[in-house]
Amino acid sequence: MSRPAVHPVEPPPLIDGRNDAAPPRRVRMKDVQGMPGTPVGLFLRLCQFIFAVVSVSVMSTTSDFPSVTAFRYLVAAVGLQSLWSLSLAMIDVHALCVKRSLRNPALVTMYAVGDGVTSTLTFAAACSCAGITVLISNDLNKCGVNHCKRFMSATAMAFLSWFAVSPSFFFNFWSLASR
Repeated sequence: MSRPAVHPVEPPPLIDGRNDAAPPRRVRMKDVQGMPGTPVGLFLRLCQFIFAVVSVSVMSTTSDFPSVTAFRYLVAAVGLQSLWSLSLAMIDVHALCVKRSLRNPALVTMYAVGDGVTSTLTFAAACSCAGITVLISNDLNKCGVNHCKRFMSATAMAFLSWFAVSPSFFFNFWSLASR
């Protein structure tokens, strides 16, 4: 609620001749770009989706990715990331088309928890794949036998997908914390 010293506020309206039952006025915070239902939020969702799909596509075109557990984990994590990002991007598109704000606490909580889980899974998968890729290329010098360039590019796309989901998580978490 605004303080009269900072923002002049009219006295509350009289109810039944008395002034004691007037509800307090609330100041609603504007939507911050990057939150659900904003153009920047939609852009972040689309970036997450594109980077995750590219990572899955590159990794699945190699014939020997199922032989390494970290690579299978990457495919599962960024596959989940791509589905999550696509579904939330569709919700953002709908909210932008009908000009509706997505500031519902339950919805923002779902966004924050989902973004937190998928970003953690994607980051862990990208880190494990980066470790295996460095082992194959630098330590074992077996890049001629394996698809090192494809593994590296799929890992890089997973990191970019994680980098795009992090702002979404922080904006949603900040929105919950500022309530």
